Formats: sequence, structure tokens, C-alpha cells
Amino acid sequence: MHAFDVLGDPVRRRLLELLADGEQTSGDLTAAIRGEFGISQPAVSQHLRVLRENGFARVRPEGTRRLYAVDQQGLREVDEWLERFRRFWSHHLDALATELARGKRERRLKEEDQ
Repeated sequence: MHAFDVLGDPVRRRLLELLADGEQTSGDLTAAIRGEFGISQPAVSQHLRVLRENGFARVRPEGTRRLYAVDQQGLREVDEWLERFRRFWSHHLDALATELARGKRERRLKEEDQ
């Protein structure tokens, strides 16, 4: 399965968002997804399996619990594919950074004058 096929599903994207905050138990992930999407525990398990099998998540047992975390392998594939498109937004981000720095500097100077 191609990385964007994996990420094309909103449940799997949400699971990755939850995992981006750190390692979580399958029970916590299931509870969050069931609450947001109203799907069954077996359906959540299937989505977690797809993430694992495609290099987006890893799992480790800890006693009776299963702990999930982000696996960078799948994200690297996405990053490599996006590389050719970065030129379309990188100069906009550079300009934004310049404007933010300018605003920060102006606020600091204004506070110093007061």
C-alpha cells in the first residue's frame, strides 16, 4: 500500500496525530477513536494494523498492554515524495518567518520605549 493510501483514511490520520504526542496504549487509542468516529474496537484494531504493516506505527508489549508509537519509516516515504514540492511553499514560509521576526522586534522596541 502506498503511503498516501494509508494516510488517505481520516481514522488513520487521527491515530497518527494521537501518536505524535507520544506512546499510547491500544485501549487509549481505541477509546479516543471510538469517541470521535463511532467505530468498533475491531475496526480501530484494523486501522492500527494497517499503520503497523506500512511502517507508520510500531507496537511493543508491556505486560498485558500493547503500546503504540510513531514509526518514522512511513513518514520518511511521505517526506521524500513531498521534497520535490517544497519549493512551492518554502519561500512563503521564509517570508512568514521574516515577518514574525520583524513584528517581534517591533514589539520589543515598543516595550523598551515605554
